[in-house]
Amino acid sequence: QVHLVESGGGFLQAGGSMRLSCAVSGRTFSSYAMGWFRQAPGKEREFVAAIWDSGYTNYADSVKGRFTISRDNAKNTVYLQMNSLQPEDTAVYYCATPPSAFTPVTTFQAMGRNSGYWGQGTQVTVSS
Repeated sequence: QVHLVESGGGFLQAGGSMRLSCAVSGRTFSSYAMGWFRQAPGKEREFVAAIWDSGYTNYADSVKGRFTISRDNAKNTVYLQMNSLQPEDTAVYYCATPPSAFTPVTTFQAMGRNSGYWGQGTQVTVSS
């Protein structure tokens, strides 16, 4: 079974940087899209970023220019580099991958937790 484990969350001040990691096992990592979602207190879960097997990336407008998603196929790991962090970035961040290949961008963005595979989440807290 596909298993995802996030790491790298924690506390930091506004303007700081942090890198999240997600290690994936149980499937051919390079053949599938990988991405990140987040859920802030009192808010709905939202899409953050994704990267496809081709290297194509997609970002939410709220993080574009500040966050960078990347993947290391040799390590079966996807990363989210977060720069210029703001208090509104405070959330639980979840790593996710769809159940099959060839997932369109819009389908990935709308992916629910009942679809695909998800990590346990890692807390990111940004203070002003």
